[in-house]
Amino acid sequence: MISRREFLATTGAAVATSSVGGVSAAKGEPATGSEKSARLFLPVDDLKPATFDRLPLEWHKQRAQKLCEKLAEDGYTGILLTDRWNIIYFTGLWHTTTERLVNVFLPLKGDPVWFNSALDRDLVKTWWYNDGEMYFDWFHAEGAFPNEGKVQMGAKVDLFEWMLKSLKNRGCAGQKLAADIEFPPSAQKKVVNVLGKEMTSAEETCMGMRMRKTPEELALMRRAYNYFNQLHSFARDMLLEHGTDLTDFDIASAATKYGTDLIMLDIKRDGAPHTAVGIEIEVGCRTGKSTAYPHPNQFQHNKVARGQALQIEGVVNIAGCGGELYRAMFIHPFTEQMKKLWMVSRDCCQIQKEESVAGVTCSTVAYKVHKYQVKNGVAPYIYHRPAHGQGWEGHQPPYLALGDYRMLEPGMCFSVEPGLYDPEHGIGANFSDGFVVQPEGPSRQMSRLPWSEEWCLVKL
Repeated sequence: MISRREFLATTGAAVATSSVGGVSAAKGEPATGSEKSARLFLPVDDLKPATFDRLPLEWHKQRAQKLCEKLAEDGYTGILLTDRWNIIYFTGLWHTTTERLVNVFLPLKGDPVWFNSALDRDLVKTWWYNDGEMYFDWFHAEGAFPNEGKVQMGAKVDLFEWMLKSLKNRGCAGQKLAADIEFPPSAQKKVVNVLGKEMTSAEETCMGMRMRKTPEELALMRRAYNYFNQLHSFARDMLLEHGTDLTDFDIASAATKYGTDLIMLDIKRDGAPHTAVGIEIEVGCRTGKSTAYPHPNQFQHNKVARGQALQIEGVVNIAGCGGELYRAMFIHPFTEQMKKLWMVSRDCCQIQKEESVAGVTCSTVAYKVHKYQVKNGVAPYIYHRPAHGQGWEGHQPPYLALGDYRMLEPGMCFSVEPGLYDPEHGIGANFSDGFVVQPEGPSRQMSRLPWSEEWCLVKL
């Protein structure tokens, strides 16, 4: 097992050599120096990575305006946003969701109206704020604001009704309003009692906009994947150099630290709110029997060994844009079963890329992948659909699943997971990447990682 001294030396040297390469990783330039694995990267394509660290407020305002224009076509005068990801997408305020109510009302004309706890007051009021109402905390007692010196045990406030009454005071009663979810009957009853009309669900409208990525989102997504390429290269080089001295935990920890230092070197920040937002940097690794299960439930701290499966995986996001990147690996000596599972799974990734064409249904792509799996005799090892939609929240619609009949449209993003799992032999093969549906032709691959035997079938 690699020692702590060796671990620190490995990660320290890697980060030191990346002090210049951090920016080059963002620009997508070919890796140089001692990075053996990086020399196997696929060629750079024409999608340039973003140079900004987050989508600007103006972008979010434009998306909010677009949503309002869509709603205006059906006579709506505003929409209540309750879902964290809708609030972030349409207003740009990155925040944490707990049991505390955070709602935003978007009128067709004018600025958002915020409803939030005192805990978030500095975040809200330093962003896109001109109007709003604040309660102290969950549960809120009427008239109690310790932050203003008002300490009392007043009546517990129904914050949903409190928010509705605030909208009524702003002239929203009797208007045709939407919400980004479908309220249950108990909530709709309160809406009618206060505002006189039910709020209709515009959930599909909101999700429809979020499913189709804009050029700015794709550029930021490409930047995240450019870093992710380097993280995988680092992890693979570490495996090749240290081999069976490692645990999967060693690889995951070292690659996550390397990636964090690499990425944060490029992120402008001063510790104040609204910079370095939506960043997720997580590299995982598992080896041995745990690869034979789609979602293993045990902690990963297993020795790397010859004749085993090993998966390097994870998620990298910058301001919510990015996605998954996995590579399924087998360590020599290989059994015929290993080779078969790896080859069929890899081939299905290529099928997904070629078949994910604008104008076909999600179910059609899933059908072709599953038919290929069954034709090649691996039906017992199929555990799930080929892919999920990829968004700021991770999984989002649509899904490459037999029961999803949505039509593929340009800008839709998907994971790449036609995995195969064999618990009897303790092996599994699950790839993932980011595929983006194009206006014409097959989908675009967001990473530069190869699908080759040279990359994935290693000899220590």
